[in-house]
Amino acid sequence: MRVVKKSGDTVVFDRKKLEKSLLNSGANQSVVQDVLQMIEKEMYEGISTKRIYKMAFKLLRKISHSHAARYNLKEAIQLLGPAGFYFEKYIARLFSKENYETKTNLTLQGKCVTHEIDVLIKKNDVIAMVECKFHMGKEASTDVKVPMYILSRFNDIKERKHPVFTDKDVISECWIVTNNRFTLDAMTFGACSGLNLLSWDYPANNNLRTKNENNNLYPITCLTTLALAEKDKLLALDVILVKELLNNRSCLEEIGLSSQRIKSVTKEASELCRYS
Repeated sequence: MRVVKKSGDTVVFDRKKLEKSLLNSGANQSVVQDVLQMIEKEMYEGISTKRIYKMAFKLLRKISHSHAARYNLKEAIQLLGPAGFYFEKYIARLFSKENYETKTNLTLQGKCVTHEIDVLIKKNDVIAMVECKFHMGKEASTDVKVPMYILSRFNDIKERKHPVFTDKDVISECWIVTNNRFTLDAMTFGACSGLNLLSWDYPANNNLRTKNENNNLYPITCLTTLALAEKDKLLALDVILVKELLNNRSCLEEIGLSSQRIKSVTKEASELCRYS
């Protein structure tokens, strides 16, 4: 059976790929097989991948809110837009979990011109700039022009010392992070130029998805028990991660949730982060 991707391309339905994504949600093999069978009964030639995703999400949510939340991770990261401001904060949180010092939203003077920097990170006296390329479209990719452009900015910035973590910091490394994917040329250029690239699925064993799941760094936009407007209110309060919500439950009262709603949200959040 052939399915239609969001880009409009038609491809053969990949059952194994869907099965893997369902297993990544935390659902066991028995539940996954039941969900797959129910989806396959409703499928038809030319069905959209978006429709398949919605069916899977709805079925998982009936079984477990936390399974649905994990399955919804990529979509949830897209909700950190549209401008990507919260995505930058989310990336800073990921680096912070790996024992980096972080600063966001800086303006630094390069050798030639000034530059707006999304995130600066420091560990073991090594400082790196992190540029975040946020895409709203699921099929959008970061092509080779992006690392070429950012490399020129990095070369200008590293020529000067900057008063950030100390009075005279030298920025010696550069990261480029995207919520979607890099093209092959972008990855090849990045490796050749000494740039660190991080995307939804790159590098293979240490990408956005694996970093998130290994450290339980789910954005609050994952939660299925919150409305979109409520998620926006929490983001405005600088509550970016589900873990932060669990450590500061009063923020749920602050955005106007009832005691029963708070109980439901914290239950899902605890299960999602594997809290006891």
